[in-house]
Amino acid sequence: MRQFFAFLLGVVSGALIGSSIAILAAPSSGEDLRGQLRDRWSRVRDELSEAAGERREELERQLSSMRNPVREIPLEDR
Repeated sequence: MRQFFAFLLGVVSGALIGSSIAILAAPSSGEDLRGQLRDRWSRVRDELSEAAGERREELERQLSSMRNPVREIPLEDR
C-alpha cells in the first residue's frame, strides 16, 4: 500500500513541477495559460484515476486469493 501512495505522490509531484516549469518557460496569454493548465490537470486526474483503478483491481485479486485458502482449511471437531 505504501508503494501505491509513493507512486501517487511521485505522479502528482512530477505533474506539478513539470507544469510549473512549462508555465515559466513558455510565455502565453492568460487565457491560453489557463486552458493549458486545465488540460494538464485533466490529464493528471485521468492518470491518477486509472492508476487507482488498477491498484484497486490488484488488491481485490489479492484479497480474493487470500480468502479462498482460508475457506479450504478444515476445522477440527471439538
